Amino acid sequence: MKAIRRFTVRPVLPEPLRPLSDLARNLRWSWHAETRELFQAVDPEGWSAAGCDPVRLLGSVPAARLTELSRDRRFLRRLAAASDDLDDYLRGRRWYQTQQDADLPAAIAYFSPEFGVTAALPQYSGGLGILAGDHLKAASDLGVPLVGVGLLYRHGYFRQSLSRDGWQQEQYPLLDPNELPLSLLRDAGGAPVRVRLALPAGRCLHAHVWVARVGRVPLLLLDSDVEENGPSERNVTDRLYGGGSEHRLLQEMLLGIGGVRAVRAYCALTGHPEPEVFHTNEGHAGFLGLERIRELSERGVSFDAALEAVRAGTVFTTHTPVPAGIDRFDRELVARHFGEGAELPGLDTARILQLGQETYPGGRPDLFNMAVMGLRLAQRANGVSTLHGAVSRGMFAGLWPGFDAEEVPITSITNGVHAPTWVAPEVFRLGSRRIGAQQAEDALSFGGAQRWEAVGEIPDTAIWELRRELREQLVTEVRTRLRASWRQRGAGSAELGWIDGVLDPEVLTIGFARRVPSYKRLTLMLRDRERLTELLLHPTRPVQIVVAGKAHPADDGGKRLVQELVRFSDDPRVRHRIVFLPDYGMGMAQKLYPGCDVWLNNPLRPLEACGTSGMKAALNGGLNLSVLDGWWDEWYEPDFGWAIPTADGPTTDEERRDDLEAHALYELIEQRVAPRFYDRGPAGVPQRWVEMVRSTLANLGPRVLAGRMVREYVERLYAPAAQAHRAMDATAAHDLAEWKARVRAAWPGVTVDHVEVDEASGVAELGSTLALRVRVTLGDLRPEDVDVQAVAGRVDAQDSLADAQPFPLKPAGGPDQQGRWVFEGPLTLDRTGPFGYTVRILPAHRLLPAGADLGLVALPTESTGEGAGVLMR
Repeated sequence: MKAIRRFTVRPVLPEPLRPLSDLARNLRWSWHAETRELFQAVDPEGWSAAGCDPVRLLGSVPAARLTELSRDRRFLRRLAAASDDLDDYLRGRRWYQTQQDADLPAAIAYFSPEFGVTAALPQYSGGLGILAGDHLKAASDLGVPLVGVGLLYRHGYFRQSLSRDGWQQEQYPLLDPNELPLSLLRDAGGAPVRVRLALPAGRCLHAHVWVARVGRVPLLLLDSDVEENGPSERNVTDRLYGGGSEHRLLQEMLLGIGGVRAVRAYCALTGHPEPEVFHTNEGHAGFLGLERIRELSERGVSFDAALEAVRAGTVFTTHTPVPAGIDRFDRELVARHFGEGAELPGLDTARILQLGQETYPGGRPDLFNMAVMGLRLAQRANGVSTLHGAVSRGMFAGLWPGFDAEEVPITSITNGVHAPTWVAPEVFRLGSRRIGAQQAEDALSFGGAQRWEAVGEIPDTAIWELRRELREQLVTEVRTRLRASWRQRGAGSAELGWIDGVLDPEVLTIGFARRVPSYKRLTLMLRDRERLTELLLHPTRPVQIVVAGKAHPADDGGKRLVQELVRFSDDPRVRHRIVFLPDYGMGMAQKLYPGCDVWLNNPLRPLEACGTSGMKAALNGGLNLSVLDGWWDEWYEPDFGWAIPTADGPTTDEERRDDLEAHALYELIEQRVAPRFYDRGPAGVPQRWVEMVRSTLANLGPRVLAGRMVREYVERLYAPAAQAHRAMDATAAHDLAEWKARVRAAWPGVTVDHVEVDEASGVAELGSTLALRVRVTLGDLRPEDVDVQAVAGRVDAQDSLADAQPFPLKPAGGPDQQGRWVFEGPLTLDRTGPFGYTVRILPAHRLLPAGADLGLVALPTESTGEGAGVLMR
């Protein structure tokens, strides 16, 4: 029989054990080993059965065991110590509180469609969510006053299993928020706080707000499964990345617009400081800017002035290197959901649509682009690695016509990973023995090269024994998961004896785990199956590979890749050397990263925005074997692993490219990776391999930390955004909006009329200076409205400037009889070789973050005076 109603019966903890509830409800336990060990001591078998989830554990512990623990003095001392430690962590001064900069923001709101904080809160699908979770945890460790905002998906992302023939199957388990480490946000009278959005045809979308405590950081999750909603509205937050276009649009409206309303309610009820900076993690949350414009409009601020005020305090992070990865909606669908009779009725729908319009060459005028809106609503934007920043500047350059891609105002902050989450306890204990537990904890949270240098003092034998221990744990984990997978596929116990021989703790182990879009090339390793089989079965230098990954439920191409890999790994010849583990998630990852000797990544370059899985492996002493893409392109050194050569030239077809890169991969494994692993010294230790492990830990480790990443966000983006927000009061925003309107109207009349130089073009000497004199027409603008520059640098065969550097020119006197102005200034010839310059005019205002901000530039025409350029050798 099935129950007609389900609810959760919570245990009543004895008074001495009440602190357990607070410890369970704060997700710091997910990265704090002592707290996890305390919960394990409550009921070791129950801890495992509860999936290492304290909330589930406390809901299942027998009352007799609780009574016993309430009288156990040793346990109560441990409980008191853990409770005091959490209190110190939550209330003490952290890095942020020690900064002397008064311009740091009082609070930052961080919006993301998914958050991977812990497997006990399955609200993530892949790297974007894990990155967001690590961002919150690192912000908590550093004391950064962040508020996270997302959606609560009642089915989360799907659970993956395999059919007998290896086809991916999806299941969507129903999640009960009352059984998760969440609390419902309630008003002063105890009623649940409701966020409301107006929908077309008089409908409404209501949502509750659940709060997760991620250390010091509150994470607000909006949930549409409430009684006030109709069936379709209740299902808005049913699952992550599911449904059609309107379903996704409603999710993103609830995330952005509803998220701002949830933040306002939370701050009003709790006294939390109002955010000065709003960070949009990918375009899904971009509508938050529209809600903030609406708030200002209701105070009498014009749309244009409100736009300037909102932009000043907004940061936008893009994670995708391809246009196909961006959410784009039909303009008519968006128009139906805004304006009179729908949401944001006080705003002009046409202005809203303009914000997401693809105005660049090749753009689709019938589509509304969420990333384009995100960029237009943010004064500061970034990619997630140096290479991805360059790719993003090229991809979005059309929004800034007339500027080279290098000047597009999108910077980069390379992602990092939260070390306390991803470092195996065994690695942490080894470090603790060298520098002490507190120093080791600080090294993982805050970085600092000096703390990590202690790795150099660890003996080779200790490092090698650690690596073997982690590999052995992975072998045990793989066999357990593989057996469960085969049982799900319909195999009986009598068929599965071979699993006891799967993998070998003495064999070189390679890991590959990620989402399965085509560009990540899950099956590149299968291009030459006989060659791969030889590597797996080599008589003296064998290799074993552990693979995991999920294809999107609607991606049959990705599912075929999974099936292809599974069928190969099912072959009795090799199934003891290569395995595919279904249902990749945080729980599996925390065993997989530490246990692999080598982490493999072979995407199509440059389509991996960052790719943080290799960072997590590196923090556990794993070496990387990767295409030079994402973070690996930035930080690769031979001491940290190997770079797979690429064949990504414009004339190389896809089949030949994959063949060449697969061949390069096989060669690296056979000729360089495996020999180094198996080249053992007298004590049985591969000394050169251990040296690479040591270098990876000591030198790469501090770079890949989420703490480093969040500090960069604070210093390079959050603090400047807060300063800009404070400077952009109502008067300043109004003045800037009026100034921009005047500049845009006058810009067609702005021209570079004549350029003179004090000596003829040709060969000049290094270090000499040219005096430039430029005559310009400004129309209705004044010299203080513009920045006239000489831009100089090396030139190529087509006279295009490279490594260009601007040199400001100053006005010389008033306008002539024709109303033209003269600007003068020196140009220093500071490099040898082919050298050239041009002149340009940009809008200039003290509140503009960059000269390219308006996307306006005036350049010389072919008939402009003498200043065609200067060549110097």
